[in-house]
Amino acid sequence: MLFDPVKVGPLTLPNRVVMAPMTRSRAKAGFVPSDLAPTYYTQRASAGLIVTEATQVSPQGIGYVHTPGIYSKAQVEGWKKVTDAVHKAGGRIFLQLWHVGRISNPTLQENNALPVAPSAIAPKGESMTIDYKMTPYVTPRALETHEIAGIVEDFRKGAQNAKDAGFDGVEIHGANGYLIDQFLRDGTNQRTDQYGGSVENRARFLVEVTEAVVSVWGGERVGVRLSPNTNFNDMFDSNPRAIFGHAAKALERFNLAYLHVTRAGPGDDVPGGPIDADFFRPLFRNTIISAAGYSTKEDAEKQLKSGNADAIAFATLFISNPDLPARLKQNAHLAPGDRATFYGGDAKGYIDYPSLEAAVA
Repeated sequence: MLFDPVKVGPLTLPNRVVMAPMTRSRAKAGFVPSDLAPTYYTQRASAGLIVTEATQVSPQGIGYVHTPGIYSKAQVEGWKKVTDAVHKAGGRIFLQLWHVGRISNPTLQENNALPVAPSAIAPKGESMTIDYKMTPYVTPRALETHEIAGIVEDFRKGAQNAKDAGFDGVEIHGANGYLIDQFLRDGTNQRTDQYGGSVENRARFLVEVTEAVVSVWGGERVGVRLSPNTNFNDMFDSNPRAIFGHAAKALERFNLAYLHVTRAGPGDDVPGGPIDADFFRPLFRNTIISAAGYSTKEDAEKQLKSGNADAIAFATLFISNPDLPARLKQNAHLAPGDRATFYGGDAKGYIDYPSLEAAVA
């Protein structure tokens, strides 16, 4: 099943092995994709679908050093080199649109401004400064109601820039404790305006962003990623089934290409128990991609055979196994990754992992 074709919007993917979005922190000056990025993504073009690393839609959306953007002409041109190369290799690639919200540091913000969030609640843990030092997260500034429309517009512009850069579609990053997720969950959203309180209000920002992005691409080329289980970035919701069930049903009207949902991982504490793809299957009629923790073909195919997911997203295995679909199909050795080179650096640990053919030559 993993190697059967599957429809995603107007695209027919040759297999159901999706390359998950993974931050690699190798952008060059101006948050422009690295000159090595075309090679990195092209090496992995045999994936049924590539979803790029998270890409900020504005300077305010930056949370980490050397992550790429999609708000300047130079960034668009940098990404165009990637899409041209991937398409030449026969691949398909979506850009993930991102705003980190409170998961940032003033040294990364214009004029050392405070990061923004739905509510002025500091996450536990530490952020990285622009000079690579670790420091406790600051308390973010709560967005004024009138400011939210501007961020929605940033997502729309990012979607248009992604289209201009030649992508096949875009994925809205609504997961992992970043801005959209911060609006969704009551552990981070204590607003009293139309963006807080009820599940309808807390999902409003996600719906507005989706509407804006769909206005550029049409729903059939837009995906949304949600993480109902994760506590990453100090996230919590008192009733995740209520908010994520409402969000999934609210997204239905856009006829999206897919819903990309992450499974529970070690350490995730989910009220009511973990939420898997089977929760979303009755709520969302189009393609569902299941992600997080898949390390074997057997685990992936078990999920597919359940009928609750249509494709499986692999993350770190794609870093060290650029031709992962072929390796899985042949039951070949899966090379381990070097975690010391996952974030930042140069070609080492980025484009120097050999293909299966090269490894056995």
